[in-house]
Amino acid sequence: MQNPNEDTQWNDVLRSKGILPPRDKDGPTIDEDTVVKMVEETVEKRTTGGGGEGGRQKALEDMTLDELDEVEDEEEERALQRYRQQRMAEILAHQQKAIFGSVREISAADYIQEVNKAGEDVWVVLHLYNVGIPLCALVNQHIQRLAQKFPATKFLKSISTVCIPNYPNKNLPTIFIYCNEEMKGQLVGPVALGGMSLTVEELEWMLAGKGALKTDLEEDPRKKSRGEIRDVMKVSIRGGNSYPGDSDDD
Repeated sequence: MQNPNEDTQWNDVLRSKGILPPRDKDGPTIDEDTVVKMVEETVEKRTTGGGGEGGRQKALEDMTLDELDEVEDEEEERALQRYRQQRMAEILAHQQKAIFGSVREISAADYIQEVNKAGEDVWVVLHLYNVGIPLCALVNQHIQRLAQKFPATKFLKSISTVCIPNYPNKNLPTIFIYCNEEMKGQLVGPVALGGMSLTVEELEWMLAGKGALKTDLEEDPRKKSRGEIRDVMKVSIRGGNSYPGDSDDD
């Protein structure tokens, strides 16, 4: 071990940390055993609160309310810092996955590359459509919005007969959902998609149900639509029970 009284860089570090006292050229010298003891005591104070294994607990018991508040604030700050680090890691992971953000048109030649080889754990939503079918146009509008909202999901579209020869128009719109080279779900035809009343929220819910994306919707938006329809039907039925000329005066 180096002489603790020497003017070395290591001793300067120990002095800056409060482990060694300021160097006194004219004062008494410090032997090696004293330095070792001082280092051990300093480390113990800074790791256990100065009271050995139960030092931290003893210190808490002896603290005033103001000191306890300060300790609590420090713990909260550390917890907040850990939360920040966790959120930053989550945001970074999301940004790394957010590599799409739009709808790409593909042909049959693109199918293997764009669908089967999309990447590990990448969800793919493929819309088969045809020109001149209003519901197909509506679905194309919806998936464009969903592609922007869920950039980690790969959204594709293709004219049905380009991708699958002789594919019948009665099955349009058709949505195929893939992940890891496997089909995970499908929505085939107007009935499955809810017809022209289909909203973007309803389509989002359907795709989330197949695993293609993680929605922030808390309940099926179709429940609200069904409730509104039932309310209209009830009003219509009540109105249908009245006839011109009927009155309570009869």
